[in-house]
Amino acid sequence: MDKLKRVLSGKDAEEPGVLAEVADASSLSWSTRVKGFIACFAIGVLCSILGTCLLWLPRRGTVLFAVFYTLGNISSLGSTIFLMGPMRQLKRMFEPTRLIATIVMLLCLILTLCSAFWWHNKGLALIFCVLQFFALAWYSISYIPFARDAVKKCFTACLT
Repeated sequence: MDKLKRVLSGKDAEEPGVLAEVADASSLSWSTRVKGFIACFAIGVLCSILGTCLLWLPRRGTVLFAVFYTLGNISSLGSTIFLMGPMRQLKRMFEPTRLIATIVMLLCLILTLCSAFWWHNKGLALIFCVLQFFALAWYSISYIPFARDAVKKCFTACLT
């Protein structure tokens, strides 16, 4: 468990110094980080489920769906900040291996909200929500070693 804590907090390769001691003294405890992660992730899942339920409302249902679904994905994505910290999360998001996935995911989040609020196009909002789902899934599996290769092989096998 200590190894997992060191890897997720980014202290695995660092030598402890004065700055590391100050950061440890002023940062959240591991149990608080885990609780924050669980709470933020649960809020994200609840928002996504609520958005899916609101999709079936006769008026403005698609807009509410797009907003709640996007807020749920943002909250779920932000939950990992509790485990890694904000700067490490941003650095890992924009690493070369997941740069394209991050850009597509953020672009889909923004386009979903734009299509719901400014363009008032329900069809586009739904399309961007679907793209948002796939972009977030592709981004998420980039953290699992060899998961992208396995998914590619699975789709290749299904298509041939």
